[in-house]
Amino acid sequence: MDWKLELVFVPVTDVDRAKRFYADQVGFHADHDQQVNDELRFVQLTPPGSACSIAIGTGLIDMTPGSLRSLQVVVEDVAAARKQLVERGVDASEVDVQPWGSFVTFADPDGNTWALQQLPPRQG
Repeated sequence: MDWKLELVFVPVTDVDRAKRFYADQVGFHADHDQQVNDELRFVQLTPPGSACSIAIGTGLIDMTPGSLRSLQVVVEDVAAARKQLVERGVDASEVDVQPWGSFVTFADPDGNTWALQQLPPRQG
């Protein structure tokens, strides 16, 4: 039986600001934005090429905005991904090369943190 992680909730204070950040600056696709009622709004965004999306909104989760740490996304070329983020106004770290991959980190406006990882070449 397959177990597929397909949605991660990200706690934010300002849904519209977070949606603009993830869609316009980071480059996620804005899939859904549904105001269900006065207390419930559901916004789903998906990284390009990903089977897993994030959800932001109101009335969805009981987590402190900015408390989610180290969500990780794998990219083919971390330097190119960093360049794209910086060009779109995201404060992204320099590339950190480690034996297990190369990484770039950034945070959303609330302080939720992300890591982009480029996997190292396969040995053998």
